[in-house]
Amino acid sequence: MINLMVMATTETVSPTIITEQEPPIPWSAIAWFAALLIFAYLPVLISLVKHWNQDEDMGHAFFVPVVAGYIVWCSRTEIFKLKPQPAPLGFVLILWGIVQLSIGALGSELFLQRTAFLITTVGILLLTGGFAIVRALFFPLFLLLFMIPIPAVLYNQITFPLQIFASRVAENVLLILNIPVLRDGNVLELASQKLSVVEACSGIRSLLSLSFLSLIYGYFFDSRPYMRYLLLATTIPIAIAANAARVSATGILSEFNPELARGLFHVMEGWVVFMVALVMLVLTHQLISRILDWQEKRSA
Repeated sequence: MINLMVMATTETVSPTIITEQEPPIPWSAIAWFAALLIFAYLPVLISLVKHWNQDEDMGHAFFVPVVAGYIVWCSRTEIFKLKPQPAPLGFVLILWGIVQLSIGALGSELFLQRTAFLITTVGILLLTGGFAIVRALFFPLFLLLFMIPIPAVLYNQITFPLQIFASRVAENVLLILNIPVLRDGNVLELASQKLSVVEACSGIRSLLSLSFLSLIYGYFFDSRPYMRYLLLATTIPIAIAANAARVSATGILSEFNPELARGLFHVMEGWVVFMVALVMLVLTHQLISRILDWQEKRSA
């Protein structure tokens, strides 16, 4: 009787075959293209890292690929669920990147060569994964822009107006405090010494670093994607105001001791002002969040 029951059970129950589901994303193709990409752009990437090491304005660039890679790693679960739909536009972008790299190499234009790397990267993702992959990786790809230095032509167009603005604000602050000052362009002539607001004091360094940090802060401390770019927009007035305050403080301190306007004291002053700008960014985020929450409650 027992044997009959066992035979009936084995006849009615079919064996379950467990198969491993292949990953939807063609990682082998992506790895192959990535290896070719690094090999083709290796001289460009090496010169880029050297630029980071030599340019104080690009000190934040060392953290850009690390943070972007960490964000991709944190989003791996959502990325694995995507179904790849290769887009022919990716092949067009790859060709575009190759042509731009060639033009940049012939003309010794570093900005064209470095941005060609990003264009080719997006092209590879489109060709292997499609628009869904690019949309999922849009934010880390956008962060990679902060590792490319601003071209010299545009850099000069930005820094000089910032130098003039900081000089004017410092002049007005010093006059309000009854400190005699004479401004000639970006040069402040005080009774004790002459202060020159050079490119390093234009605020472009704090603007770039603060912009990068605003995006990272918005990503980790606010779930609303648009908040990252809203905070990015607020960094422009915050960085400009903080730098103008730094130049003004330098002029005031130099009246008490000229040594406070140079050397280690000047560097420490820059760090203090930058930390104040970070605090202002956090307070701005809290203010915007409270306003948005109040509007949502009111509409509800």
